[in-house]
Amino acid sequence: MTNNYIIAGNIVDVVAKRIFKGTLSIADGKIQAVTEEATEESRYIIPGLVDAHIHIESSMLIPSEFARLAMVHGTVASVSDPHEIANVLGIDGLEFMINNGNKVPFKFNFGAPSCVPATSFESSGAEINAIDIKKLLQRDDIKYLSEMMNYPGVLFHDKEVHAKLDAAKEAEKPVDGHAPGLSGDEVRKYIESGITTDHECFTKEEALEKIKYGMKVQIREGSAAKNFDALHTLIEEYPNDIMLCSDDKHPDDLVRGHMNEVIKRAVNLGYDPVQVLRICTYNPIKHYKLDVGLLQKGDPADFVIIDNLIDFNILETWIDGQNVAKLGISLIAPVQEKALNIFKAEKIAVSDLKVKAQSGNIKVIEAFDGQLVTKMLLCKPKIVNGFVVSEPEKDNLKLVVINRYKPSQPAVGFIRGVGIQNGALASTVAHDSHNIIAVGTDDVSLTRAINLIIESKGGICLVNKNQNLLLPLPVAGIMSAESGHKVGVLYEQINEQAKEMGSNLHAPFMTLSFMALLVIPEIKLGDKGLFDGKTFSLTSLFSN
Repeated sequence: MTNNYIIAGNIVDVVAKRIFKGTLSIADGKIQAVTEEATEESRYIIPGLVDAHIHIESSMLIPSEFARLAMVHGTVASVSDPHEIANVLGIDGLEFMINNGNKVPFKFNFGAPSCVPATSFESSGAEINAIDIKKLLQRDDIKYLSEMMNYPGVLFHDKEVHAKLDAAKEAEKPVDGHAPGLSGDEVRKYIESGITTDHECFTKEEALEKIKYGMKVQIREGSAAKNFDALHTLIEEYPNDIMLCSDDKHPDDLVRGHMNEVIKRAVNLGYDPVQVLRICTYNPIKHYKLDVGLLQKGDPADFVIIDNLIDFNILETWIDGQNVAKLGISLIAPVQEKALNIFKAEKIAVSDLKVKAQSGNIKVIEAFDGQLVTKMLLCKPKIVNGFVVSEPEKDNLKLVVINRYKPSQPAVGFIRGVGIQNGALASTVAHDSHNIIAVGTDDVSLTRAINLIIESKGGICLVNKNQNLLLPLPVAGIMSAESGHKVGVLYEQINEQAKEMGSNLHAPFMTLSFMALLVIPEIKLGDKGLFDGKTFSLTSLFSN
């Protein structure tokens, strides 16, 4: 890279909402001039793409390695909620993310995690209180208050919750929301408390109501939760009130693409490419006040070169005037990091998973492909020798959550929708506290899988009669410091094997990871037991 240079092509100006032939004069990492003039270059120059809401940890990669993959797909910045690692390691985890992210040119924009722990009904590794939040929000490198998942605390005026909201107002920084299914007076009160975005809308009606009360809706298309099909008409109807985000992106999916995939889908549906690009650049940059360029004079030289506005092939990515990716290859060197972790769970025995039968039905979690929400089913249990067992033929499988932060007894429930017919899956990627979560067709397989995870102090694994597959995740039990491509290949291998065992889920481990996320209704399983997301309280497994 030279210090002064000119880039020519069809310039996509999302600020003025037009495309013109011209050149960008760049020096010292900034755009010195934008000149409209004839050029023979047929390529297009677009602003660098922004993921408006993502948990980097869900890629199972440390930030620097996430960046090396995302840059290849034209992403130059992210609005990143670090509450996954914060629930494990607290502020030390947040500092790890910031420090590692600063070692590459990618523009991470981290928030102050508002819900650590996510609820008082589960065990996490740390706590971040309102005093901590106030200190964090005074920092220039903390851009916003991360998603406020405790909506009952907002609505019923919990002092700690509102102290965090007040700290954001005082710092004049936006507050991200998280209120799936909230409507009527409740959603109005939630928004009026100062919460400005939500990425949890899974119906258009929900999104329209939130927009009506002044909220920005982030259309999510991730590895597990996919809301683009339900919400994409908002691109044309409410272009100034929406953004695009992934929320969670698993490593195999990130190898294949990122925000570029969503943009291409929207354009191929007939939406104006300038408008779509504006939604994925201008809207989040202005909302969060990001130091990311928009191809204007004086802006940081953050841009992407593509071949055309239909195929949307990413040719080059530039950040602060530095060419960081070209023709599918990252030009940034990997970063070596030491692993931080907390892991104190002890191995279990098969007998620890037994559930003594009681009268009545059992409450079964029904999971849905591509959704974080669940439903509660009442099912007649299968009983063998006085104990309730998995029933693979009806897809009613035993689900287990174990506290990883101290030796504890397993919490056991049942789930429908995973679909495996033999063996077990286990993981410490279990939002948001990242305890051990496992699902299986029999107690022996479940015990094997759980103990493999405990031996490795974090990871995802699969066991069946013939094999054990393990992806170690030594960084907080949720990330690997290895190459993104290497992690992606091994993750895809385990994911595909889960499908061969009978699962019809697009991303079985991603869906499993959300079955302990208590703040998403209707029913989930935490390390302290079954949780009713509607009453926001623990509930019994048996229903008389």
